[in-house]
Amino acid sequence: MTDTQDSNLQNHKILLVDDDLSILKLLSLRLTSMGFEVNCAESAEKAVALIPSYLPHLVITDLRMGDMDGLALFDHIKEFYPTIPVIILTAHGTIKDAVAATNQGLFGFLTKPVDSKELIELATKALTLHSSHSPGKAITKENAWRANIITRSIIVENLLREVESVANSNISVYIQGESGTGKELIAQAIHKLSPRRNKEFVTVNCSAIPEDLLESELFGHLKGSFSGATVNRKGLFEAADGGSLFLDEIGDMSAAFQVKLLRVLQEGEIRPVGSNQTIKVDVRVISASHRDLKKMTAEETFRLDLYYRLNVVTLFLPSLIDRREDIPLLASHFITINRSEHNSVAKGLSSEAMELLIAYNWPGNVRQLRNVIEHICTFATTPLIPVGLVEKALQEKQSSLLSFNDAKKNFELDYLIKLLQLTNGSVTKAAKLAKRNRTEFYRLLDRHELKPAQFKIKKK
Repeated sequence: MTDTQDSNLQNHKILLVDDDLSILKLLSLRLTSMGFEVNCAESAEKAVALIPSYLPHLVITDLRMGDMDGLALFDHIKEFYPTIPVIILTAHGTIKDAVAATNQGLFGFLTKPVDSKELIELATKALTLHSSHSPGKAITKENAWRANIITRSIIVENLLREVESVANSNISVYIQGESGTGKELIAQAIHKLSPRRNKEFVTVNCSAIPEDLLESELFGHLKGSFSGATVNRKGLFEAADGGSLFLDEIGDMSAAFQVKLLRVLQEGEIRPVGSNQTIKVDVRVISASHRDLKKMTAEETFRLDLYYRLNVVTLFLPSLIDRREDIPLLASHFITINRSEHNSVAKGLSSEAMELLIAYNWPGNVRQLRNVIEHICTFATTPLIPVGLVEKALQEKQSSLLSFNDAKKNFELDYLIKLLQLTNGSVTKAAKLAKRNRTEFYRLLDRHELKPAQFKIKKK
């Protein structure tokens, strides 16, 4: 083990299980000398009793023991603690059983007598790929607010401490993060920790609702106020009264609607479409975007006064590649979900498959990882997912049909480029052809990072 590995794997806990006390002592000394924390159990039954309190990052067990053998212990761990890797020690006569277990998700096996170098290398690899910050940690009343946030990343743990700090206040929180990073989960966590936890948590994706319907969606409307308004409808601000309202992709909101939202936040009241009466609402607003609102205010595509209203506190959510150590934990979690919900035969990933997932770039972040795992589990025919199936899934996902939002963005980009080419980079002419006002057109150009000057034909 290198010094770097030793530093990275410090404080990782290994549980040794063997009914031969001399072997337990020997292996414990070897692993302890390498910086690991080691605990021992003389039987599989004692190991089962010890795991809930000790919560090891890795279990190394003998195959042949008393009433409960190593395979039975492995089955127990995979059912109740699927993120904990298991290595089995086996005599030459039982290698066949160990190989069969490897096909069921066993991380690996070593033959006796155990070679110290092989033991350290395999244990290090298992811990690097599979260990977690708090493996198998039970969900309690105190930490239930973060039950859906799967992590062992220091970056995310620091973020969650910030969540705890801001949750009890009533201030507005803005969450900055790429698409698919889990901004809504953080917003839910804030709500669950807040005094508003027993009231509604309402989510709105501002980019998914047409602008002409967004006012009605948020503020409600009266019957007959516009074509199709056949009944009175309560808006989402009113539905969230006393609770929290999560405005996702706030950066895609039009300039005209930004003014309306600002008024609501300032006055604490809404006016349904078609009504002359206002309604008082008590709502905590949590907003989010994959775009840089601060940069947008400098470019005057997002109102500075609204930005300060929404952004009393900013929380930054890391991309998946900035928290690669969470990939094994998330992958195992999604595999478990698929086994439960879709009866998938998959129980785990081969070491090569896990290494490929960790090395991948993940432009779609956690959402993309979940989709890839669902794809893999659908086509899996063996409990242990091979690397070939992961390679195929990643290739197919890269070349598959785009999502509606991605297709819409691509269409907008192509359309804007053609307009600017036709008008020689004139925003006034391009906006007129698109039947949009200049402010809104500039907002579209900024969204796609297009500069009109690039399309002006230079005179010779």
